[in-house]
Amino acid sequence: MPASVLWAVDLFGRVYTLSTAGQYWEACRDAKLEFKRVSAAMQQCCWGIAADNQVYVYVCASDVPIRCREEAYENQRWNPVGGFCEKLLPSDRWPWSDVSGLQHQPLEGVALPSPHWEWESDWYVDENFGGEPTEKGGWTYAMDFPATYTKYKKWNSCVRRRKWIRYRRYKSRDTWAKIPSKDDPKELPDPFNDLSVGGWEITDEPVGRLSVWAVSLQGKVWYREDVSRPNPEGSSWSLVDTPGEAVQISCGPHDLLWATLWEGQALVREGISRHNPKGSSWTIVEPPVAENGIMHISVGVSVVWAITKDRKVWFRRGINSHNPCGTSWIEMVGEMVMISVGLNDQVWGIACEDRAMYFRQGVTPSELSGKTWKVIVSSRESDQSHSGSSSSLLSAGCFFGDEVRGSGESPAPSDADVPSEVGRLRPDQLHPADSLDSKGSLTLDPRPGPPKAGVEETDPARGPGGESQADPATSPPAELPWTNIDLKEPSRASSHTAAEPPRLSLSLLPGGLEEQYSTDDHPMWAWVSGGGCAVETHATLKWFSAQSGLCPAVQTLVPPMTPAQTAAWRKQIFQQLTERTKRELENFRHYEQAVEQSVWVKTGALQWWCDWKPHKWVDVRVALEQFMGHDGVRDSILFIYYVVHEEKKYIHLFLNEVTVLVPVLNEAKHSFALYTPERTRQRWPACLAAATEQEMNDWLALLSLSCCESRKVHGRPSPQAIWSVTCKGDIFVSEPSPDLEAPEHPSPCDQMFWRQMGGHLQVVEASGRGVVWGLGYDHTAWVYTGGYGGGCFQGLASSTSNIYTQSDVKCVYIYENQRWNPVTGYTSRGLPTDRYMWSDASGLQERTKASTKPPSPQWTWVSDWYVDFSIPGGTDQEGWQYASDFPASYRGYKTMKDFVRRRCWARKCRLVTSGPWLEVAPIALGDVSIIPESPGAEGSIALWAVSDKGDVLCRLGVSELNPAGSSWLHVGTDQPFTCVSVGACHQVWAVARDGSAFYRGSVSPSQPAGDCWYHIPSPPKQRLTQVSVGQTSVYALDENGNLWYRQGITPSYPQGSSWEHVSNNVRKVSVGPLDQVWVIANKVQGSHSLSRGTVCHRMGVQPHEPTGQGWDYGIGGGWDHISIRANATRAPRTGSQEASMPPQDTIRGPWAPEESQGTSQPAYVPDEAPHGPPGRRAEHCCLSSCILLGSQLWPQALVADGFAQACAQDGAVRVGAGQRCAGDGLCLHFTRQFALTGGDVGSICPKRGTKKLYLGTL
Repeated sequence: MPASVLWAVDLFGRVYTLSTAGQYWEACRDAKLEFKRVSAAMQQCCWGIAADNQVYVYVCASDVPIRCREEAYENQRWNPVGGFCEKLLPSDRWPWSDVSGLQHQPLEGVALPSPHWEWESDWYVDENFGGEPTEKGGWTYAMDFPATYTKYKKWNSCVRRRKWIRYRRYKSRDTWAKIPSKDDPKELPDPFNDLSVGGWEITDEPVGRLSVWAVSLQGKVWYREDVSRPNPEGSSWSLVDTPGEAVQISCGPHDLLWATLWEGQALVREGISRHNPKGSSWTIVEPPVAENGIMHISVGVSVVWAITKDRKVWFRRGINSHNPCGTSWIEMVGEMVMISVGLNDQVWGIACEDRAMYFRQGVTPSELSGKTWKVIVSSRESDQSHSGSSSSLLSAGCFFGDEVRGSGESPAPSDADVPSEVGRLRPDQLHPADSLDSKGSLTLDPRPGPPKAGVEETDPARGPGGESQADPATSPPAELPWTNIDLKEPSRASSHTAAEPPRLSLSLLPGGLEEQYSTDDHPMWAWVSGGGCAVETHATLKWFSAQSGLCPAVQTLVPPMTPAQTAAWRKQIFQQLTERTKRELENFRHYEQAVEQSVWVKTGALQWWCDWKPHKWVDVRVALEQFMGHDGVRDSILFIYYVVHEEKKYIHLFLNEVTVLVPVLNEAKHSFALYTPERTRQRWPACLAAATEQEMNDWLALLSLSCCESRKVHGRPSPQAIWSVTCKGDIFVSEPSPDLEAPEHPSPCDQMFWRQMGGHLQVVEASGRGVVWGLGYDHTAWVYTGGYGGGCFQGLASSTSNIYTQSDVKCVYIYENQRWNPVTGYTSRGLPTDRYMWSDASGLQERTKASTKPPSPQWTWVSDWYVDFSIPGGTDQEGWQYASDFPASYRGYKTMKDFVRRRCWARKCRLVTSGPWLEVAPIALGDVSIIPESPGAEGSIALWAVSDKGDVLCRLGVSELNPAGSSWLHVGTDQPFTCVSVGACHQVWAVARDGSAFYRGSVSPSQPAGDCWYHIPSPPKQRLTQVSVGQTSVYALDENGNLWYRQGITPSYPQGSSWEHVSNNVRKVSVGPLDQVWVIANKVQGSHSLSRGTVCHRMGVQPHEPTGQGWDYGIGGGWDHISIRANATRAPRTGSQEASMPPQDTIRGPWAPEESQGTSQPAYVPDEAPHGPPGRRAEHCCLSSCILLGSQLWPQALVADGFAQACAQDGAVRVGAGQRCAGDGLCLHFTRQFALTGGDVGSICPKRGTKKLYLGTL
């Protein structure tokens, strides 16, 4: 990022700048004026109020000049006598006018707006018209004034005109230019007292435009009109009414504007936008303390800092684009006289004691209040000679700690000469650490002192041990060789070698503390402006180090220490601490441990959405108490303390009962919700809100870690975990219990524990072999890296590796609505019963460009509003859709019956976070599906996807070791697709953009793309939007929320026969490897409230009833997607199920490796395999009833007419012959052709009445 500058004014009115890339204050080039205060902007300019109370602007020089074009039009009319001339009709325009012809504008009447401009050239004719050259003279012709002009002269051209152009250039660069006010139509009543510059990043603001606000001595607020880069001075001042007398004002780079009143209150300007940069109304904010009002205020992008009359510093929390007034005040450390907020919300302040300038360190987007104040010790460039003498003194060997030794060839002066020599000292020869008395003379100490440790000196008068051999009592008086202070030969011996050299004490502060600033050493500041200073969060600044050339010992005025001394000192401290510890513990060894469990408590202030009516946010105190019992199990309780009717009460939540902690999508607050099984059934979670995003993230990470510890859930998710995504884009994962899919008494899904994973996605898809893919809102594909945490989860709640930066972009849509008027055509004035002229898609909520904000404070705008031409139904060339009335079916063309129209506007916003995800480039995807397999499966993993343009793709090379795969294989289609799903045995189903379904034939590991698509008709009068394929079941979802089941699917007819309606009110569906069905329900009613987006589990799914019996409601609302496709966890068999199973040998097939069965019989070879080439050998697989027919693997199959049929009783594929069915031992053919009761291999087939083997017919 290019360097920017910090502007400041010292007590003498001098203006300085400090670059982010430098370490010295530079004086302003135009130093003739003295200023009271300045306000800088990002466009390399600064406004200021001088000592004469006049306003000045300082525009920095650049390679691009500031030029403005003046235009004037010469108008003529044709005369039958003399042709075209300047004699016009009385009703015509002026002979010399502006473009409209209403203003008289002769060439000599166009003057420069101020003395700071100069003409570049003289007037000349513009000979271009519409980008094409005109005839000589630059005339354009028309029939009359005003009309459409052309460059060609016709027989009926009675008038003509031509344009004269002259450029003026702004010449007052790198100097203070006085803003003209005497020529204003309305004279200013009194001088200005304060001003502030900002507003260059207002939504949709033209580049270079500025908002300049000022306060006069009478307390009135003024706004400077038309300030921009082409016009840095603006045009005029306009008065803005206020509810009181203002004292000071501050304007941020966006639409944040605060002012202070004489009474100590603050004013907040609301309604600031591109079309109304002055805003619409004021809102009063009370001061933090009633007795000490606000004296000074400064605003940034999303922060407000204030100083009260007692010099205390305050931070306003809760400031954002949705709530410019904030929520409450927080007192900060320090006492300041003024404060300034710059770009990136960085903060500078001036202390009231020493007038030193401080910088607030630790300010980040998540920690806007920062951490600590750090003084800026940069010196001025004029002080370089000052520091140069100090460096010379140090290099000459004259400084050792706090002593100055004199040396030189010239005779030293006597004691009587000392005052005169000191009086002849130049100021640039004094070191900054030299102490001066009240008269400005040095404090001299002629007493000798011992040499400092660690300093080697080459003095002949000293012995080997460094001690002086001369008697200190007989030493000559102190000698000060000031004339040789910049010695070039410091090692030359002095003429007085027999005696110890004199010493000069520098009057160190007590205890070796750092010396305070003085006006001679460091400037005393009166004002600072950081409006044009951009400091990155992790940038390294040179402002906090002392002048170069000085060692750290000289900078802090303490003797230097050698590494040997430091090591000895540390060793001594360590020995003393060890001895003290032994001494203190020795007297208590015979005592037993008094407390066997530890308790840890964290408290804080949050807001809570109260349970009773009227529901509102109330301030509460929260306390997290974490304790560890005798058994080492750690548990936690969250207490929420609130006050109702002046009575203190509390509620508590056991964290081992909390099922999920989820951030809530809220435009104005940083809030999150806590669910328990009871609150899930009520649809009423406990909602808490924090003041800042960082505070919310801290509480989320802490509470999530406590919940995981109480449930002993740590590390990365298992391969069979259930993944889900909320409407906010947060990712959650749950470890399935063995009883979750039990046929009898399954565990309720409202007791499932969900923990958040880092990252941000819209869709997530998982496989039982640990491969997880996700899609962002911008259709970017991401693959799971195996880590956990990221985002707000750091430390113990996050892994240290496999965490990467992740970004996402989404669009926010609003609609412009118009109604046809017989007089004016389509207009924005509708009927009283019509929807808002700017609304959302439903038309029920008003959404204007200025009032529409990003989805949450974590998102930031990255584009301007633009017309969306890709909405369903099509648009015309301008993006309009037409209909007969609101609401109706819209189309992209106009008919005679269309009386209303609408147009969709979109704007992109961006979010940056981190998580265990890596981007899969370069194709943007709209949907993705992974084959549901068990963890023990081998070979590559089938992964299908649909691009955002509707192309169907197959990913090659996907495995556990390479989850991202290697390359894409394009699968041809006749039309764009929107959804795809791959089930067990490589069954691929898809949904086209027109709502119809398709089945892909002949897909196998050896032929991953298959051969052709089979069209599947949609349910009657319905358009499908999603399909999900499990082991043997296929479910689909239409655009009206209806859930459909595909009947009649067999290996011989995998397309099925018909659709059966299962349920409605469904958003998304996911079918797992056990044919389990999970959905996201649209609306679910609880005992307390209604939730939208709820996780639901289909109960009673059995082989004889594949559509199930009812729903079990889980976590919600706000969920948007779920993937159950990795969960192949089966429930353990009960004793009754084991007893009902037939003996092991009764279900063993002819290929079972048993000696009693003799030699294995050859497998049956069908005449034509429906899913492979003819004559392919059918191989036995796991059970006697499972075969591999062609290229398709069907578990627990029965043979019917020579073909394998899938068993719906047990969907698992096992390796090894002779294993027992996991169900009740009864294999049912669900197409009802026949039933083979689990027994011998030669049971009677009711279809033909003949005995059947598992392969072939007897």
